[in-house]
Amino acid sequence: MNHTITAYLIYLPVALAMTAWVARTLHKNGRVFLVQAFRGKEDMADSVNHLLVVGFYLINIGFIATALRYGEKPRDYQEMIEFLSTKLGVVLLVLGAMHFFNMFNFDKMRRKGLRPEGTHAEPPVLKV
Repeated sequence: MNHTITAYLIYLPVALAMTAWVARTLHKNGRVFLVQAFRGKEDMADSVNHLLVVGFYLINIGFIATALRYGEKPRDYQEMIEFLSTKLGVVLLVLGAMHFFNMFNFDKMRRKGLRPEGTHAEPPVLKV
């Protein structure tokens, strides 16, 4: 088996496992923000949370699959390790960017949910 195929056989399961771990973490811990954003309506929060996870998977798995063809193919073990490091590093950067994008949106939704009904004012900020 050549080095490129071996690298792909390592890259795909590792990248998919990292994606699944981040998605589970976001789903589990993002729920609190969404319940608050939807004023305690747990069914709505859970539904939105599930839809966000589906979108997260679609974007990241699509990126992982598309990125497979890019990069100089490894010819030996050293290049294979460098190839994997670069590919997985880019996946981690994309996952991190998606995580912060989701956190930003969760916080926006939470703040909106904290506003009194019918107002558009920002909630008060506690100064420590």
